[in-house]
Amino acid sequence: MSMGPLYKPSELQAFLREKGLHAKKGLSQNFLIDGNIIQKIVAAAEVSSNDLIIEIGPGPGALTQALLEKGAAVLAVEMDPLFAESLHRLQTREGRLEVIQEDILKFPLIEWVNNRTGLKRKCKIVANLPYHITTPILTMLLPHSNLIESLTIMVQKEFADRMHAKKGTPEYSSFTLFLEFYATVDKSFTVSPNCFYPRPKVYSSVVHCKLHPPPLRKEEEERFFQLTRTSFGQRRKMLRSCLSKLYGSEKVEQALLKIGHPITQRPEQLSLAEFILLFEACESSKTSPPG
Repeated sequence: MSMGPLYKPSELQAFLREKGLHAKKGLSQNFLIDGNIIQKIVAAAEVSSNDLIIEIGPGPGALTQALLEKGAAVLAVEMDPLFAESLHRLQTREGRLEVIQEDILKFPLIEWVNNRTGLKRKCKIVANLPYHITTPILTMLLPHSNLIESLTIMVQKEFADRMHAKKGTPEYSSFTLFLEFYATVDKSFTVSPNCFYPRPKVYSSVVHCKLHPPPLRKEEEERFFQLTRTSFGQRRKMLRSCLSKLYGSEKVEQALLKIGHPITQRPEQLSLAEFILLFEACESSKTSPPG
């Protein structure tokens, strides 16, 4: 049996008591209780009645219900068995809700989407992600633009700042480049701690990522990310020094000049497109690293 959205702390507390549920600190559970924010997430995800939405960590299901009310089909992947069981109350007359009780990092999500019978459109991911598993989840999902249209995720504001950082800023990093490699990232809006129960100590942000095919061939991707990770491993150093073990400092200097940058350039001054040009220039003249 369906119930109204859990928009007020008192209502959520009453529901949790009734079902014998509670937020688990070890799972970083903070439940969104603000109805306006829930509707803004649905709008940011551009949910329509033809969509297949995969919601990660739905908890009590306030966002799940809002997604279903848009007419979408929802696969809810919830690790907590009690919360997973409680989600069945939201089942629609057409059976548009499927609940999987599983750790998202262990569930074969890409295989599930790939094998989904009758799937004519790419799916969309919507999630309020626990901070400690945000990076592995994004690493798992972002390379699959053939199956996933977009990710609309709530993360800690500090993490969102890294996702959406511009070159030349302290937040700009190899992780920023990794995201931009696979997606167009739009930092949608910030969410106050007052919108959650229990109230977290930090602000959150909702970020919308529109996936696109990567700009390099599959066999080049890992070497490119090795270059970006190595570059930012010592971000205060010049690129010719950071990358000397990979290509030799002389080759890096030549590559920088070739793409129109001084040999004293540091990693935070290059955009993704410029890092790709640097990678291609380094690879084209690659020799064994100096002994």
